Amino acid sequence: MRAELESRFFLLMLVVVTLAFGWVLEPLWGAVFWACALSVIFYPLQQWLLLHVSARRGRMALVTLLCSVLVVVLPLLAIGASFVQEGISFYDRLQSGEVDPAKMIDAVKSAFPAVVSTLHDFGINTDNLRQKLSDFAMTTSKVLASEMLAIGQNAAGLFLNIALMLYLAFFLLRDGPKLLHLLVEALPLGDEREHLLFAKFAEVTRATVKGNLVVALVQGTLGGIIFYLLDIPAPVLWGVMMTFLSLLPAIGAALVWLPVALYLYATGQWQQATVLVVYGATVIGLADNMLRPLLVGRDTKLPDYVVLFSTIGGISLFGINGFVLGPLVAALFMVFWQIFMTEFNQRSSS
Repeated sequence: MRAELESRFFLLMLVVVTLAFGWVLEPLWGAVFWACALSVIFYPLQQWLLLHVSARRGRMALVTLLCSVLVVVLPLLAIGASFVQEGISFYDRLQSGEVDPAKMIDAVKSAFPAVVSTLHDFGINTDNLRQKLSDFAMTTSKVLASEMLAIGQNAAGLFLNIALMLYLAFFLLRDGPKLLHLLVEALPLGDEREHLLFAKFAEVTRATVKGNLVVALVQGTLGGIIFYLLDIPAPVLWGVMMTFLSLLPAIGAALVWLPVALYLYATGQWQQATVLVVYGATVIGLADNMLRPLLVGRDTKLPDYVVLFSTIGGISLFGINGFVLGPLVAALFMVFWQIFMTEFNQRSSS
């Protein structure tokens, strides 16, 4: 009786100290998460290096980490810096009146009266919509500018998080097999199940990060190029916006280029608008339709609709990290149910 009580109390304390440790790490959770993601993505590269280069595991982990910095971290920092510069410039244009969202909406309304009448039929007051969109654009740009200023002022904190992420990623790359063995030994789920779950975690994380980022960067770059060629203001800003929105499958980049095309039609710039629509629907859309199933859906073995809904839900719950966490939770959900159905059916039939 006493031994059972001690075991239960120990398990209770184990849960408590584990939750407490997670609470202590909560401010650094983003750095920990991306360190895990970075190590999972570049672990195959390290394995290849270990097979072809005779060197210690620690040195190969350092080489792999430097490759991840060159391929991922530095380009993302460069894109972020460009986004900050373009965002501040766009905010200044809004403040000076050079860019007036209200005039843009009026131009679209006058050019497409059928759309206005349809909206009225559905009970949508376009005058209120015009004011709300104008206020939203001004408020959003103001918040964006203030956030950019805060990021600039807290640059030390940002670089500290990046340094902690890279520091942890090095040890995860170097000691990954040992840590995985410890987790398998510690978790009471059964070794076969745990290996399956860890394999699925690595598979989904690698596919979603690699696939979604590649698709987003390709679509954002293609969008920025066409905006630059059509002489649309702030092409870098809109390109980065399309990059972020492209994390949403199927609909992301169109949320930027389609309204711009409608405005170009409304202001009589038919040639530019037509080029943008054709380019957006074919080139930008084709990049999403071809690359995403190859890089994301195929590797995760998740249906496209599950990827879409889990990505949107993940982003709404977890922010930018949700484009990985959403599909990851969906994949683990399906694996757990697959294990349950397989083992339950085997026990029922026996």
